[in-house]
Amino acid sequence: MPLQPLSNKEIFKFWSPLAATWLMMGIEGPFLTALIARASQAEFNLAAYGIAYSFALIMESPVIMMMSASTALVKGKNSFNKLRHFTYWVNLVTTLMMLLLIIPPVFDFFAYNLLNLPHGVASLTYKAAVILLPWPGSIGYRRFYQGILISNGQTRKVAYGTIVRVSSMAITAVMVFTLLNVDGVIIGASALAAGVLMEALASRFMVRKLLPAVKAINDTGEHISYKFILKFYFPLATTSLISLAMHPMVTFFMGVSRNAIESFAVLPVLNSLVFLFRSFGLSYQEAIIALINRTNNYKAVRNFGIYIALGTVAGLALIAFTPLADIWFRDVSGLSERLASFALIPLMIYSIFPALTVFISFQRSILVCAKDTKPVTMASVSEVTGVGIALLIGIHFFNLIGVTAAVIAYITGRLLSNLYLLPHFTKASKKITAQ
Repeated sequence: MPLQPLSNKEIFKFWSPLAATWLMMGIEGPFLTALIARASQAEFNLAAYGIAYSFALIMESPVIMMMSASTALVKGKNSFNKLRHFTYWVNLVTTLMMLLLIIPPVFDFFAYNLLNLPHGVASLTYKAAVILLPWPGSIGYRRFYQGILISNGQTRKVAYGTIVRVSSMAITAVMVFTLLNVDGVIIGASALAAGVLMEALASRFMVRKLLPAVKAINDTGEHISYKFILKFYFPLATTSLISLAMHPMVTFFMGVSRNAIESFAVLPVLNSLVFLFRSFGLSYQEAIIALINRTNNYKAVRNFGIYIALGTVAGLALIAFTPLADIWFRDVSGLSERLASFALIPLMIYSIFPALTVFISFQRSILVCAKDTKPVTMASVSEVTGVGIALLIGIHFFNLIGVTAAVIAYITGRLLSNLYLLPHFTKASKKITAQ
């Protein structure tokens, strides 16, 4: 007798801890930018924080899909050992990349020659980049173990780990802000580094009781080799790298745009707010991978995703198109009236982005379940290309304010990515529903 499709209540119960995890991570951004905005030289420090965070995201990109890979591939002792070793090597490479970036001549080349940063912003960015050296390795380590927790139905423990992260981040930020007379960007970077380190340790601690049962399963017959893992994971890692490469490109274009410093200062505040609503869609990706393997779940999981998309767009629009925007930017984020005015129109344009995030998460999850990850890479190429073209047109031909051009470019690129994946997604969906 076939299993009954999951109800919305059952999907919510499985997914909600993951959503809480991403939502808690989303709180980091507004919290830290609010502290930085209240420190001295707020515009320069906010700009440097946003740029340093972009660098860290790029270095993190090879490991960011490790949770999806772990959720999909770890079935027993053989797959666990091979993917763990693979994860350690990727973590080592990303840490070395971060180390290379903070070598002064290399950093100066990126900061001054490529990104055209003012000296004050560049020097602050360098301090943050040094502090964020442990960032990529810590994230790869914890995402590997979080994937095992998710595939075994223990999504609440993922949320517990994030509570550790957010608590560590907040305590570090408040202590540095209160006790030390340092630049605002150092407050933000120190808090981020402390948070991810503590979450990595917590994830390893919480998976300890589950590992003996995983290792007791003999999965040597499933042909999980290093060659297979590389073939499966390389498109996912490339996708993340290409996608995150957008951030320095956006930084470069904003550096030559109208109101560049204001745009640098406002964009991390905008992205932090939008991430709160995007987090619901981002968290749904691993839930889909874990749930879709059960019989008759495709339509139930798809419909629940539609509800997430509609709800997140409505929530962000409620802020963007009402006086709540002024409350968020000025009272919560601590922006001056001048900077808040720069943020309003971009936020209105940004309000559709959470729905596009849900759609791309659903598309990628179905392709991962179908073991067809190659199209994901080309979709990211389409996205980055779209962002670059939109920035070129918006800044050089229409002379838009940098942050406004950046938001339009992000949406344009994501739409192109969604459209590119559509035929591959449709094919993979048919394959999965036919099983």
